Amino acid sequence: MDDTEKDSQQHTDSAPEVGEDAATSVGPSSPPPAMTEEERQELQEDLVKVEDEIQTLSQVLAAKERQLADIKRKLGITPLNELKQNISKTWQEVTTSTAYRRTSETLSQASLKASAAFSNVGSAITRKLEDVRNAPTFKSFEEKVETLKTKMTPPASATDPEEPDNNGATPESLLTQPEDSPTQEMPMN
Repeated sequence: MDDTEKDSQQHTDSAPEVGEDAATSVGPSSPPPAMTEEERQELQEDLVKVEDEIQTLSQVLAAKERQLADIKRKLGITPLNELKQNISKTWQEVTTSTAYRRTSETLSQASLKASAAFSNVGSAITRKLEDVRNAPTFKSFEEKVETLKTKMTPPASATDPEEPDNNGATPESLLTQPEDSPTQEMPMN
């Protein structure tokens, strides 16, 4: 027997679910079993009786729902308050659950590990920048910039701010080396 046959057999053998109409759950109509007129009459009476009970219960339920709404209104319980209370209760249940605690602990540990990793990366970058700054090429560049800054800044005792005090040198001439001076080749790291 394959799965679809098992499912269909289980469905037809099971009782109808709450609120499910018994007439729709029977499936294909089968011929009624042979019964006497007296049995048939008794079943018809039972049918009417059960339908009346269902109607009565529906009316009682509706009356109880109206009574509940009236009591809530008198107590000042609004649908919004109920929603807030339900959300608060649900959140409390979630936060006290084992799964939430485990997840929270895992995320906390992951956060600590990530912080440590970022700290290590930051330290490595800092060390590398210090290495670059201490490299001979960078020191040579730093010295040239400092020399340029010194030559471009007028001395504090200058009497005429209109006169250039850099021996007639322009910024461009300060940046270029004379052709007869030796160039310093530094290896790049």
